[in-house]
Amino acid sequence: MPVIYKHEIDEQTILAVWKIEEQEQELIAGLQLKQHELDFIASLNKGKRLLHWLSTRLLLRTLLNTSAYIDVRMDDHGKPFLADSSFQISLSHSYDYAAVMIGRTKSVGVDIELIKPKIQSIKQKFLSPTELGELNLEINSLYICWCAKEAIYKWYGKKGLEFRKHIRLLPFTPSDQGELQAVVTLPEGLKEVKVSYFKTEDGYMTGYIVA
Repeated sequence: MPVIYKHEIDEQTILAVWKIEEQEQELIAGLQLKQHELDFIASLNKGKRLLHWLSTRLLLRTLLNTSAYIDVRMDDHGKPFLADSSFQISLSHSYDYAAVMIGRTKSVGVDIELIKPKIQSIKQKFLSPTELGELNLEINSLYICWCAKEAIYKWYGKKGLEFRKHIRLLPFTPSDQGELQAVVTLPEGLKEVKVSYFKTEDGYMTGYIVA
């Protein structure tokens, strides 16, 4: 599993993207899994979903640089967390890649997606009429928008946040690497956030946020 991208965003936050080249048993060999986890992976069909689950855990363990057991759980909203640590985490995967983010003091969110033309047909589902009128709607730009909103959703980590209604992306000039501004409508009020993004050479887009 070669790390194709590793970025220490600041002294307290790190992001890495890993290319999945191993088979199931190779990934399992790098983990310490308890019986409930073995039962869970046994319930998964052989294929990408299983490899994604295993690879995000192995990448997380690699970034934490530990040989100890890592207890990853999901809260009531479906957000992953470390049961024995105050560190914030975010996990993502798409086809042959896994992405992990760790925040020691701040909440984080990351999303990685394989760029495919089909996004043109669903842009109305995640962009508001205002955004459709203001933003660049070329394929790469649409994936920046999707990854940005997904990263914000994971960063917030609670149900009820709607892409079209609650997350507004401000106009930006798309490139292979950059950042954009967004305004998020939260129950406690409006919050302005910055989302960074980058595109890999083989056509994956990643968006991430620290706040």
